[in-house]
Amino acid sequence: MPTPSRNWPAPAKLNLFLHINGRREDGYHELQTLFQILDFGDTLHFTITDTPDVSLSPAVEGVADEDNLIVRAARLLQRHTGCTQGAQIELEKRLPMGGGLGGGSSDAATTLVALNALWGLNLDEDTLADLGLSLGADVPVFVRGRAAVADGVGEKLRPVDVQEPWYLVIAPGVEVSTAEIFGHPRLIRDTPKLAQPERRPSQWHNDCTPVVLQSHGQVANALGWLIQYAPSQMTGTGSCVFGTFSTQEEALNAYADLPNEWQGFVARGCNRSPLMGRCQQPL
Repeated sequence: MPTPSRNWPAPAKLNLFLHINGRREDGYHELQTLFQILDFGDTLHFTITDTPDVSLSPAVEGVADEDNLIVRAARLLQRHTGCTQGAQIELEKRLPMGGGLGGGSSDAATTLVALNALWGLNLDEDTLADLGLSLGADVPVFVRGRAAVADGVGEKLRPVDVQEPWYLVIAPGVEVSTAEIFGHPRLIRDTPKLAQPERRPSQWHNDCTPVVLQSHGQVANALGWLIQYAPSQMTGTGSCVFGTFSTQEEALNAYADLPNEWQGFVARGCNRSPLMGRCQQPL
């Protein structure tokens, strides 16, 4: 029986800011954002097989296996390299879907990175990031595993080092449609680009927040509660919100007061992904 390769992290991300600079001719939006990775997320385990079958367990509710980004990432890697091996993949899901934490994209990135190693494919980071981009705009940042300023649709990445504070992240229990928010007529679309935005935290904001708060009262309530404890913001197009704390103790004290109707967790921001550390361990 093949030995599983366990505990491959698929960490969450936060958008420390999200500025929408305009709408492009292809219909997508020109963005500027700062991704920071957290030391908390999903975990994947891989058992390599001699047949090309790819299986995922447990199934993600509401998502067919063939539509799941994990399975799609594995199949993409097989097609790109001609690999005839397969994998049984086990997912420990901790991150909420539709929360703006990048869980599905991170799962896909970890699948690319892990199977590249476990199948002995030896693709470089640039190639894996390019493959990841075809699965979703957020996948490359997880493949590269570094805090980064992103431009374009989020694919043009410039690694940065920023402070690594503690965060209390709250999931209000509602999914927000990214397509709905980006299609909203009242979405702010004219925020100017910032030069070296990582050095200008006083100018950080999320252009999606007003539209989301207007249409999703639970997100507005969660942000209103959290902002009593710390400077707080929404990540991505929501629904998750996060407060920034200088110490773990302060974040945990706020977490202890969290109303029962919301889920949440405390995590530290990282300039280097936990996935990078896993890659340096024995397979």
